[in-house]
Amino acid sequence: MRRKVTVIGAGMVGRTVAQEVARRDYADVVIVDIVENLPQGIALDINQAGPVLGYEANVVGSNGYEETAGSSVVVVTAGVPRKPGMSRDDLVTTNEKIVGSVTEQAIAHSPDATLIVVSNPLDAMCHVAKNVSGFPKERVFGQAGILDTARFRTFIARETKSSVKDVQALVLGGHGDQMVSVVSATTVGGVPVTKLVSRDRIEEIVERTAKGGGEVVDLLGTSAWYAPGAATAQMVHAVMLDEKRVLPCTAYLEGEYGVDGLYMGVPVKLGAGGIEEVVELELTEDEQTQLQESADAVREVVGVLSS
Repeated sequence: MRRKVTVIGAGMVGRTVAQEVARRDYADVVIVDIVENLPQGIALDINQAGPVLGYEANVVGSNGYEETAGSSVVVVTAGVPRKPGMSRDDLVTTNEKIVGSVTEQAIAHSPDATLIVVSNPLDAMCHVAKNVSGFPKERVFGQAGILDTARFRTFIARETKSSVKDVQALVLGGHGDQMVSVVSATTVGGVPVTKLVSRDRIEEIVERTAKGGGEVVDLLGTSAWYAPGAATAQMVHAVMLDEKRVLPCTAYLEGEYGVDGLYMGVPVKLGAGGIEEVVELELTEDEQTQLQESADAVREVVGVLSS
């Protein structure tokens, strides 16, 4: 019998994750959403793409959690986007209730699952999922760094007229304007980016990366979904296939990088056990300072949580 991946939330990110996992053909997928008929329709559509794309995964849509029982990985994308006039505190309070509720229902049916959180504000919602589930920190983590790094890599590749496959980079810290693009660890085909791109231009790219989500919102009128969905699916693959990938994820830190008791984006080794190792890079003094500033910003958001 195939293993199972559950995606909670049938919005654009959730359905992209479901499609990408189905296409890899190693697990069945359950999509859960409170909107009647929506997850069922998406599941049917993804199933009917199987004969064309050559996968056998069975995708099921549900408005409840019974179908999710025994899931190996649960991806939480549920929550409301920030609307005009909504304060950050309002968003935290609203999504805390939603993420808390769906986490509680999901773990009741899949007590051994690994939880991957995508809902925003990401860093705070990871705290919610960890507190509600009671799971060890290794099995509760969030997707942000892969997306932010993908944006940074895209811009560097375009600037240097290189293949994105040859650009290696990391973006750490909170998922917001104070994310830290680690320029000292950025290379193109093994060559440091500082030898290929001027310092001023690099700073412009770093700034564009930090505001990458907002740029998409300005163009589309809504949040991105292809890149976030693909980034989340990469994390699912790493866990389900025990790939031992080193990827930037939002992990609970207990002293690493000088940060304690906080979810932050850092490079980790992802495998069947979830986060199997936090990889500590040697940052420049400036990058370490930026990371601490990012941690302070995350603590402020987390401080809005009711528990």
